[in-house]
Amino acid sequence: MPESHPRLLIVDDQEKNRYVLTRVLERAGYVCEQAATAREALGKAQSLPELIILDVNLPDMSGYEVCRRLRGDPTTAQIAILQISASFTSNDARVRALEGGADNYLTHPIEGVVLVATVRSLLRLRRAEFAARESAAQWKSTFDALSEGLAVADADGNLMHCNRAFEQFCAPHCEIQVGIDVAEVLKCVLGVSWDLRQLGNRRRTNEYRVDDRSLLLTIDSVDMGPRGSGRVIVLTDITDRKLAEYAMRTAEQLAATGRLANSIAHEINNPLESVVNLIYLARRAAISKDVHAYLDKADVELQRVARITKQSLAFHRDTQRPVPVSVGAVIADVLALYERVAAAKSVQLVCRERPSLSICGFSGQLAQVFSNLIRNAIEASPEQGRVTVRVRQARRDDREGTSVVIHDDGAGIPSAIQNRIFDPFFSTKELKGSGLGLWVSKVLVTNHGGEIRFRSGSTHHRGTTFEVFLPVVGAQNSAAEPAV
Repeated sequence: MPESHPRLLIVDDQEKNRYVLTRVLERAGYVCEQAATAREALGKAQSLPELIILDVNLPDMSGYEVCRRLRGDPTTAQIAILQISASFTSNDARVRALEGGADNYLTHPIEGVVLVATVRSLLRLRRAEFAARESAAQWKSTFDALSEGLAVADADGNLMHCNRAFEQFCAPHCEIQVGIDVAEVLKCVLGVSWDLRQLGNRRRTNEYRVDDRSLLLTIDSVDMGPRGSGRVIVLTDITDRKLAEYAMRTAEQLAATGRLANSIAHEINNPLESVVNLIYLARRAAISKDVHAYLDKADVELQRVARITKQSLAFHRDTQRPVPVSVGAVIADVLALYERVAAAKSVQLVCRERPSLSICGFSGQLAQVFSNLIRNAIEASPEQGRVTVRVRQARRDDREGTSVVIHDDGAGIPSAIQNRIFDPFFSTKELKGSGLGLWVSKVLVTNHGGEIRFRSGSTHHRGTTFEVFLPVVGAQNSAAEPAV
């Protein structure tokens, strides 16, 4: 609202009265417009003058009715109104004007200094109200913008204020309105009873599981002066934080398991070399053919153990910075690890590799990705089924790279959950899986600048196909982070 030269509207059916009022107020620095009828006044009020000086006795409508209409219109409701009259001078007339929405009431004859002082007073009041409304609107916008659900209750535990987030938390369970018992709201939302009046001045904090979310409830006291101590209630969605904490714990468990496997592989490797040497020496000695046959079988198995040990060590170790990686070689190592698992289920592993490009990345992380996908494909395949892996050069969005396609002929992924399979902790294996495999795989592929996608069907084209595209240059040039 302007501080200088405020615009006023003077409404009076007497021209001499309009002239006198205009002359006095213009000398005081105000810009004045005039209206002689109620209809004219209602029209000019739409231009929103700062104050309307409104005579009660108008030819086409009483000033009381004009005031009522101005207050009833949201556009003009905030305009200051000073009602004046030369005919209606009783206290009843004054009361009627004030109760009808006028901000003040003066009767003729009006002294110039009194008129100017009254106008200044009303404008100061309107400016203060305008600033208060603006401040309240800014506070409300900030209050509603918070992601935490905030509510304020009075000393009796009744709701005074709440923001949009608090309403959203409560919407599925109960309807929120001012004056409702907050304890009943918390009981509906969280399933627990709180007596806010008995909590004292200590802060209370508790975690609750509601549907598929984790909520943190914080209740604190706030001094409300003569009204006693109220309560501030905060509802915070900590689901992501809990998931992150769980992921960190799971990552540490997996890292510890990897370190243990690495140690075991190291310990196995040394006696393996000794046994291999002893078998070599035994073959050179004069022994029967049957013993030679046994030694040959033992040698084959020991070579297999040695290969698995080597692959396990390669799986655990990783470089600190991206290096050239042969994707086909990584696939071959992972398939070798799962040969026995597939054979135990009578699942055939087929690898069809064409010439492909080496990519820049972390071989250990890529081995983890393909291990997750191949293990899932074996588990999804029926007995006598087949898992096919194709490795070839590919191009995506003007980027050269290598594509790995892994297909199983299982029952397929139900369409209802296909949009959730990359969500952390989502699993169809109940207690057998952590629900992190595909999520981690997508993160690792994305960190290499690549993309992972899938298609799945359960009718004409049964089974699920995952495709991983890895560009030649894409991995971040930074130290390798521990795999989750």
